[in-house]
Amino acid sequence: MKKIFIVDDSATILLSLTNILKQAGFHVESAKNGQEALQKLSTGGKPDLIITDINMPIMNGIELIKSAKALPGFRFVPILVLTTESQQARRQEAKSAGAAGWLVKPVSGSDLLKVIKEVVPGA
Repeated sequence: MKKIFIVDDSATILLSLTNILKQAGFHVESAKNGQEALQKLSTGGKPDLIITDINMPIMNGIELIKSAKALPGFRFVPILVLTTESQQARRQEAKSAGAAGWLVKPVSGSDLLKVIKEVVPGA
C-alpha cells in the first residue's frame, strides 16, 4: 500500500483529501503546517508522495519542500503542491525547491488520482 503524506492548514481540505485517497487504497498521514510535517517526516517512515499547500502558518510549503528534500533518503520523494495560488513565479519557486507538480484548488478526486498515478510508480 502506497503512503501519501498531506500537509495543509485547512481541516476541511485534509479531511476531503484523506477520504479520496483512502477510498483509492492509499495509506494517508497528515500535518497542519510545514514544521509539524517536518517533525513527522524526520521520525516516521518515508512516504511515497507528499502533497503540500503553499500558504500555511509557522512553515510554508516552499520551506517545507526545501527542508524535506534535505532529509536523508527524501531527495527523490515526489512532492505535489496543492494550493489556491496560480502565479507563474510561485510555481517556478516551488519547482526550483523540488516540487514535482502543481495543482490548483479545488481539484477533483479523479484529477488528483490521475496526477498521483503519473508521479508515483505503481500507484
